[in-house]
Amino acid sequence: MSAWVLPDHIADVLPSEARHIEELRRGLLDTARSYGYELVMPPLLEHLESLLTGTGEALDLQTFKLVDQLSGRSLGLRADTTQQVARIDAHLLNRQGVARLCYCGPVLHTRPDRPHATREPLQFGAEIYGHPGIEADIEAVLLSLECLRSAHAQEVSVDLADVRIVRSLLAGLPVGMHQLAHVHGALAAKDASELASLTRDFPSASREGLLALLQLYGDATVLNEAENLLKPFPGAREALSDLRAIAARMDGVRVTFDLADLRGYAYYSGARFAIYAQGASDALVRGGRYDEVGAVFGRNRPAAGFSLDVKQLVGVVSAPPLRAAIRAPWGDGGALSAAIATLRRQGETVVCVLPGHGSEVDEFHCDRELVLVDGNWVVKAI
Repeated sequence: MSAWVLPDHIADVLPSEARHIEELRRGLLDTARSYGYELVMPPLLEHLESLLTGTGEALDLQTFKLVDQLSGRSLGLRADTTQQVARIDAHLLNRQGVARLCYCGPVLHTRPDRPHATREPLQFGAEIYGHPGIEADIEAVLLSLECLRSAHAQEVSVDLADVRIVRSLLAGLPVGMHQLAHVHGALAAKDASELASLTRDFPSASREGLLALLQLYGDATVLNEAENLLKPFPGAREALSDLRAIAARMDGVRVTFDLADLRGYAYYSGARFAIYAQGASDALVRGGRYDEVGAVFGRNRPAAGFSLDVKQLVGVVSAPPLRAAIRAPWGDGGALSAAIATLRRQGETVVCVLPGHGSEVDEFHCDRELVLVDGNWVVKAI
């Protein structure tokens, strides 16, 4: 195999795309900072039990594992950053009130999580700890939408669901883990015949409620239908009320609901959302409420937030125009060096052309040049 061939779903990022990714990263972090979120930088490598405790099988399968040559303990390369931020909130910050934290860094996946995806996403996320109210859920959605606006994503739409609806329908039922997994699968596939077979021994209210969920997707009228159909279940009514409150704060954005959507069922504890945009084959942003995420670290704090892959985002938003630059000759003369230094201090990009070469750059447009006129170095349009 050639020495320059990279592993499957791992790729170099070349100059023009790298600059776009970096500009998006800065813009996302600046947007989070404008909401009062503080930046944290967890390590890429951690003890395996710290990364995986309480996260479920899916993240375990996505995590690269290795042995520490110093201690002999098992280490993992993070596949998601949320668990690390929960650890920071629980043990390092240990604040009693609200903590707003954001991050942006690489994660590694053993397998791509969607077709044509990279196994080395650049994950940006923002999380708010310590507030159990709906206000934290709303802020998470609003911040994620503002992040996409700052990146100039087009035709943004939000899909909402809540895991408490299904949990309330199954509450108190003697359902084993194996059967529960099949019920979740039938709901996700919207397979009415399979779901009817799996729930034939359930109480009629729970069975009819689960079957009704298969049809409860669409616009806000879905919530009205659900309130009528799920009256016997207080937990479902509370979830529907929260979904209505979240949707009411999203002006100018298309909002849909899918009450049978169980993505992240084992992870989320309340409302969850997915945000789509023009040009994206899958959700750009996923988030919601996950109150149990810090329990394994001894502080079961309320938590809500979201994350996105900056590399996925860069593929669906327009690239910025090339940065204007000034072309200058190479030289060690005092006047030329001083002129170049002055221009750079003024914020200009000056590309010095080395002897015997032209100017070959992908991310700069040299629309001016530095030339000697009557003994003075001046900038002229090309």
